[in-house]
Amino acid sequence: MRKIVLLLFVILFQMSTARSQDASWIWFPGDFEIWLSNKIQVLRIEKGEFYPPFWRLDSHAQLVSFTKDVDLKCPEIIDIYAEGQYNVRVDGVLMYENTGKVTIPAGKHQLKISVYNPVSPPSILIEGETIISNTTWSVSRHDQKNVNADSWVFNTPNNKPSDYRLATKAQESKKTTQQGKTLLMDFGRETFGYLKFHNLKGTGRIKTIYGESKEEALSNDQSETWEILNISQNETADYTAEYSRAFRYIHLSWDGDISFDNVSMLYEYNPLEYKGYFECSDDELNKIWNVSAYTLHLTSREFFLDGIKRDRWLWSGDAYQSYLMNYYLFFDNPLVKRTTWALRGNDPVTTHVNTIMDYSFYWFMGIYDYFLYTGDKEFLQQIYPKMVTLMDFCISRRNMNGMVEGFHDDWVFIDWAPIPKEGEISFEQILFCRSLETMTLCATLLHDKRASEYQDMSDQLRKKILDVFWDDDQKALVHSRLDGVINPLVTKYANMFAVIFDYLTPRQKENVKEHVLLNDKILKITTPYMRFYELEAMCSIKQQKYVLQEIKDYWGGMLRLGASSFWETYDPRESGAEHYAMYDHPFGKSLCHAWGASPIYLLGKYYLGVRPSVAGYEEYVIEPELGGLEWMRGEVPTPSGNISLFVSQNTIKISTVDGNGLLRFRSSLQPICKNAHITTKTNGIYEIALHPNSTYEIIYS
Repeated sequence: MRKIVLLLFVILFQMSTARSQDASWIWFPGDFEIWLSNKIQVLRIEKGEFYPPFWRLDSHAQLVSFTKDVDLKCPEIIDIYAEGQYNVRVDGVLMYENTGKVTIPAGKHQLKISVYNPVSPPSILIEGETIISNTTWSVSRHDQKNVNADSWVFNTPNNKPSDYRLATKAQESKKTTQQGKTLLMDFGRETFGYLKFHNLKGTGRIKTIYGESKEEALSNDQSETWEILNISQNETADYTAEYSRAFRYIHLSWDGDISFDNVSMLYEYNPLEYKGYFECSDDELNKIWNVSAYTLHLTSREFFLDGIKRDRWLWSGDAYQSYLMNYYLFFDNPLVKRTTWALRGNDPVTTHVNTIMDYSFYWFMGIYDYFLYTGDKEFLQQIYPKMVTLMDFCISRRNMNGMVEGFHDDWVFIDWAPIPKEGEISFEQILFCRSLETMTLCATLLHDKRASEYQDMSDQLRKKILDVFWDDDQKALVHSRLDGVINPLVTKYANMFAVIFDYLTPRQKENVKEHVLLNDKILKITTPYMRFYELEAMCSIKQQKYVLQEIKDYWGGMLRLGASSFWETYDPRESGAEHYAMYDHPFGKSLCHAWGASPIYLLGKYYLGVRPSVAGYEEYVIEPELGGLEWMRGEVPTPSGNISLFVSQNTIKISTVDGNGLLRFRSSLQPICKNAHITTKTNGIYEIALHPNSTYEIIYS
């Protein structure tokens, strides 16, 4: 009898555990992300003034219906939790007992819950023995279109989507200097969080100046961010600032009889796991990788943000690079998806993403790479309708030649560079072509008949790009065409993307390398944003030794100036506080900018050499390149775990994961590997087929 009671207890415990673990809060796809991004993007304060984005901010649906068909062997009581007012219908009949519990009779039934919430996304959590809320539920905005619900990490009644917050932890300043009623604090490196006063008391005013540099913190009203706090309290109490800010230095000044014991901060962060890793024989490069990882972590928050001091906005061009770095550091899929949803917003489409033509194209390209690295077809199915309507908008902006041009309300950005941005720009056509290829891929996977239309458009545009813009005399793609007249200017932008996307023949790539990428007469790129692609193009044509020195010169140059995170721009010709100026502001530059972290991607993909060749790493390639290093080791995350790699000048060691890999490497002599067959290719190239969950050691020279 005791055994039967114990068995029943175990069964009941397992059932209750399953209920709490399996059910999750659900909502209409994209609504949570749009709502949360609105909260984040209105936090920008510039010189004490509210500074919202200049593009349209959409809203979540205020009224959403959740539907589920069930087939019960016996009646079941379900617990209903909702964010908003709601009612329940079973087979179309309104259930009036709105007590949070509803009994569903045995048999086949349709359960429908309608939720209204103008403040945050309507969402529900359903807990029953067999009926639970998850992404198999259908949701509708009452527009006759039903899609599968979306969810994330919210899975208990007290863990609501609207309560989502980043994590915090206490940190002390590394150095504090006080002079009278002023205090200068140095937290040791770039950071982000809430200022906290301990045992604050008195009456008066405290002025807080936040500085990414010491010069900014001491610049008073020339700084980008400051706050005034009026204090009137007779009893001592701790006070935490209302808003989190970016800074390394804090300068405080106060008047009246204010007193406090000390000032610390609550560091605010996204608790991401560092899955990727890189270490090598060059100590400076190791520091560059570590600072890059810290930079990316600081900007990987609720979403991938551009910078943490100034904008705190979602920019598609910045986010696209963050996605690629993410695949070699965090491999956090939800963060990519949240940012993708938020950037896209709602229909109808009336402007480009962030109002920037190239940023619409980066949005498409991000989805292409997301599927390649993750194999997440479910997300493609969710986001595809939004892809179609944005692509319809882009197609509608083509001219009579089938090329895109900037309209009067478009921002054609490309880069912070003094180049013409009117007419048919070769760079924009290449990004547009890649976007059409993304649409072809997704439409084919989802069996949409428009796949052939997208394929035809991309094929035709790719041919036009070379026919119109390739200049045999200059051995490069020229910049643009305006009113039928070619602008013969050659820049790196179109040429490096054409190399990366493999739009050029081997001979054309070699010409671009010599006449553009290595040509000192071509306009230099000074932003980490476009250095990302410049160096990727060079890596893709096996110029790792050159790129390694560029990384050490450029990113190492910032470190030698005391950078603790990487900047929005860097020009080694500048000196002193000139490095902090931008946008006609003496401290307008972001000293922690997502696109500054690109060595993570370059070192993972082109030195460790790991990349997926079939979606989700079902097949992958490893092509290690030391590029002048004596040795390197690292780990590259995949959906099924980390690929581990060690490479020296005579040894390669690999631990594989699920999926079939291919190791490709160069050796001057016949290499040796005891547990693998080595295939000899041409020009000293060898290949080894890598089996799942195996280890290999290759001796080569």
